Amino acid sequence: MSIGGLLRYHWNVNLLGRAGLRWQRWLAERRPTAPPGWKTEVLAPPLKISPRARELIFRHYLEGRYAHLHRKVAWVTSGAPVELLRALDFYVLYPENHAALCGTARLVVDIATEAEKAGYSRDICSYARTDIGAVLSGKTPVGKLPRPDLLMACTNICQTVLFWYRVLAHHFDVPLILIDTPFVYTEASDHAVEYVKRQLEAAIPLAEKVASRSLDERKLREITRLSKMASELWMEVLERAVHRPAPISVFDQFIHMAPIVEMRGDASTVDFYAAMLREVDERIARGIGAVRNERKRLLWDNLPIWYRLRYLAEFLAERGVALVASTYTNAWGELAPMMDPERPLESAARTYLHPILNRGAGHKLATMRQMVEKYQLDGAILHSDRSCKPYSIGQMDQRDRLIREHGVPALLLEADHNDPRAFAEEQVANRLAAFLEMLEG
Repeated sequence: MSIGGLLRYHWNVNLLGRAGLRWQRWLAERRPTAPPGWKTEVLAPPLKISPRARELIFRHYLEGRYAHLHRKVAWVTSGAPVELLRALDFYVLYPENHAALCGTARLVVDIATEAEKAGYSRDICSYARTDIGAVLSGKTPVGKLPRPDLLMACTNICQTVLFWYRVLAHHFDVPLILIDTPFVYTEASDHAVEYVKRQLEAAIPLAEKVASRSLDERKLREITRLSKMASELWMEVLERAVHRPAPISVFDQFIHMAPIVEMRGDASTVDFYAAMLREVDERIARGIGAVRNERKRLLWDNLPIWYRLRYLAEFLAERGVALVASTYTNAWGELAPMMDPERPLESAARTYLHPILNRGAGHKLATMRQMVEKYQLDGAILHSDRSCKPYSIGQMDQRDRLIREHGVPALLLEADHNDPRAFAEEQVANRLAAFLEMLEG
């Protein structure tokens, strides 16, 4: 990297950019506690930490915009062992997170249509269509996405990423590291852990070559330690929802989960979740619930419906219903005990073998049952996600078994996590209303 490029990076990111984002956060923290139109009669105001979350996210994408001046760029799947790349000082971008950001900005139809025009079917994951559409058109709510120098895909979330990242590798003509994770029906065998560990070891020389530097094992251990700390703090935040009334809702969790997904291994992520935990504890001490009149408590299974978060939050809160636990947000904290900074590669192999999507449907059912007991829930909503088939497969049986074997009322709700064309609002409202009426009865 040239001296001029390095100076330009620091000027735009660390001086002007950081000051501008800090100023925006300062202004946001001094505005009224609830935004215009917020239904304060049924919902507590947004968490005070929210402007800080936005600052982190915007700073991350700002760094990406100028990353080519300072460092190499890697695009990775959400379940990839990112600690390895961070230890080599890659700027890391998660296309799934960017796609979710497009979803909350309600830009998916415009962007995904670009991929569909190029021949990609609407039956493909809407995250993939959004990402490919953004690559083909340059459309994005963050200004500009950095061109990758390296791609890393891990098959522990789905098989779609295998083909999605091959498309990206062909388009950008860059190396692709593919980490194959055997499916885990109960617990991962020692052989499976060794198999994944050897793949990580084999990936190091290529990643080093692209990064133009050698892996520093001390740095890898430190980044693994920070990932573990952030995951533990995130889990503590989630577990505070055992209180009645729940101080945070699943919608709060969805809105504030970006750092634990996209910025694992960063000290700022640890600081953020420590601050979030303090605010949640303050709510508990003051008896503040995310839903003003919490009468019923529910579980959410599967990805969020990003483009209708506020609608769903208000619909449920108006009826005294709080979503307090989610298998999706739980997945980013439950594996923290497996992380071992002293054995970073072996523990990464074990950790990234065990995401909920790389385990059997029976494991997810057991997880839901345990969460129902832990959080004292009155029922469950299972989002049958058109786009995420690995998460949705088996849900009909899981719903039936929750009802029949565990006495837990459960609803299967059909939608799509990112494409509003697969969301029928009237049908969703009718099914939710009938389910909630049954709970009250």
